[in-house]
Amino acid sequence: MTTAKLASSVGSKAMTLGELLDLPAIVNVETAARAFGIGRNKAMDLIRAGDFPVVTLKLGGTVKVPTASLREALGLPMVLR
Repeated sequence: MTTAKLASSVGSKAMTLGELLDLPAIVNVETAARAFGIGRNKAMDLIRAGDFPVVTLKLGGTVKVPTASLREALGLPMVLR
């Protein structure tokens, strides 16, 4: 699914390409879920099941997602700024 289709298929909560390219190096699960057009609860279910499509970092009780892994899963270019 292209980014444009992703944004149009899930309504206003989906991220735009600009928002995706402006993400910091590591994001929280809610932000990563929004990039995929799903909710935080669904993302956490997928993470617990080992089925979330990107690398996750468990830091104590917190889960973070490296943006590089997120961009790769979405087929976006790596951008260094």
